[in-house]
Amino acid sequence: MKMTFRWYGEKDSISLDKIRQIPNMYSVVTAVYDVPVGEVWPEENIARLKSLCLEKGLKMEVIESVPVHEDIKIGLPTRDKYIEAYKENIRRLGKAGVKCICYNFMPVFDWTRTQLDKVAFDGSNSLVYYPEQIKKMNPLDGSLSLPGWDSSYKKEDLKKLFEQYASVDEDKLFENLKYFLEAVIPVCEEYGVNMAIHPDDPPWPIFGLPRIITCEKNIDRFLKLVDSPNNGLTFCVGSLGADPNNDLVKMVEKYVKMGRIHFMHIRNIKLIEGGFEETAHDQNYGSMDIIGIIKVLAENGYEGYCRPDHGRMIWGETGKPGYGLYDRALGAAYINGVWETANRLLK
Repeated sequence: MKMTFRWYGEKDSISLDKIRQIPNMYSVVTAVYDVPVGEVWPEENIARLKSLCLEKGLKMEVIESVPVHEDIKIGLPTRDKYIEAYKENIRRLGKAGVKCICYNFMPVFDWTRTQLDKVAFDGSNSLVYYPEQIKKMNPLDGSLSLPGWDSSYKKEDLKKLFEQYASVDEDKLFENLKYFLEAVIPVCEEYGVNMAIHPDDPPWPIFGLPRIITCEKNIDRFLKLVDSPNNGLTFCVGSLGADPNNDLVKMVEKYVKMGRIHFMHIRNIKLIEGGFEETAHDQNYGSMDIIGIIKVLAENGYEGYCRPDHGRMIWGETGKPGYGLYDRALGAAYINGVWETANRLLK
């Protein structure tokens, strides 16, 4: 398993010098952040990111993400030009040595939380999703501001998007996803790049918008859309684990045996009725069977990528919510320890 760490480029307050000091760190997970969605990434931007990483002894083999334009998800006639740009990005990233692209197919909203700084019993703070808070939010009244959401949408643009999605149900979204994959996966196969879809976070509809990468049944359906080893998963423990009906250990074992898990996002959450609180990675702090998941990965010789996912803010650190240095570094160390132990016991 190759340990990685999310890095938001040169503007990230967390430097590559600090990331490289985390034990067993192999690669960063990054992207070109200053190019609008749907456009081609300049080769010089990609090359600079790679060069900065290599200078610090780190690889740049995972990109998170090349965003999928909304026109592709909705299935508008304009989608083909955005798909062509996406294909060119895959080619350029493949030439630069990128092996895995993490992306999602969530309509309008990315990962959704209702509060960024819920204080826990130990004084740390983290991201949470409370159903009573989400019920009070209206995306169309102009006042909505959610973490993980591109707030550059103007009120009228958001209204138009919702109108366009009115005719898109789960089946239509699957159909549009298949159209996208049929176009891009052959390019991935040619350039040695794995597409790794991120589950919907949380795994249920938000504001009436459909979500489809939510459970074992739907993941099975997704993998059959284009049955290629390059069409796989970012298995996010916290996202899929938000639904207590998902048996994560069973699912990880199933998909790792199939060779379809290309990237693991490992984090812990504490389940509450209809929602969750993000916690320390240590299994005892939340509801996820982190040890069981890593054990199954070890037993099946998982050679893909992994990163500690959202962390708490601890020790007075401030910064991008969920993406502080300290707790994610602790998470990486915890994952490393469980992984090493699991592999030692196998011998």
